[in-house]
Amino acid sequence: MAHVARKRFGQHFLTDRSVIEAIVAAIDPRPGEHLVEIGPGLAALTDALLRRLPRITAIEIDRDLAARLRHRYGERLALVEADVLEVDLRALAASGALRLVGNLPYNISSPLLVRLLDFRDCVVDQHFMLQKEVVERIVAGHGQTGYGRLGVLLQAYYDVESLLEVPPQAFDPPPRVDSAVVRMLPRLAPAAVEPAVLSELLAAAFAQRRKMLRGTLLPWLAVRGVDAPMLPPTARPEEIPVDVYVELALRLRSISSSL
Repeated sequence: MAHVARKRFGQHFLTDRSVIEAIVAAIDPRPGEHLVEIGPGLAALTDALLRRLPRITAIEIDRDLAARLRHRYGERLALVEADVLEVDLRALAASGALRLVGNLPYNISSPLLVRLLDFRDCVVDQHFMLQKEVVERIVAGHGQTGYGRLGVLLQAYYDVESLLEVPPQAFDPPPRVDSAVVRMLPRLAPAAVEPAVLSELLAAAFAQRRKMLRGTLLPWLAVRGVDAPMLPPTARPEEIPVDVYVELALRLRSISSSL
């Protein structure tokens, strides 16, 4: 019986063989690696990965799909039937650092990427299919279109790269937007500040992104006792590099911890 895509899970199943092969080639999985696929769905990518590896782990929330996967692959697929937003990836990494892959549901992509920051120390890399607009935001540099809160937060901890664009017709059912694949490698020298502190700062910085910093972020920092001589008062938040935001977050944490 054919599976009907469920809107509540944001299901769009990848079907284009050339795209699947291009993703697997970019991942380049090797035996002995602990690969975890998020949202395997109808297993198009799973099949391709298992042609390279003897066994992988998969996280699937849909009970019907999980049953199909369990029947189809048996012990070759270590299946975690759960919402990935609630899975303890650190427990999965007990047997080795993780390589995360997946065609992520677009309705949870941003919150999932933020949550994965908590597990970055036990992750080798991440390859995700996302909405093209989200990938553009993730990889945009300061001053570029799309540069904002999500991109700054992720670039503080990962080296990011857009690998390929994928049209709607590569999926069934086709989404209403273009997609893209992003590679995320935990940085060798990541920001030495907790993501929650940086996220709080970025929320204040980009809340009114069209306004100059002298009317938004600078007063917010001043109230908290943070000196910010590196911020031009007439600049806007998208003009400020990642490393400057990190430095401000470090100052914010230092003052908060001394109170």
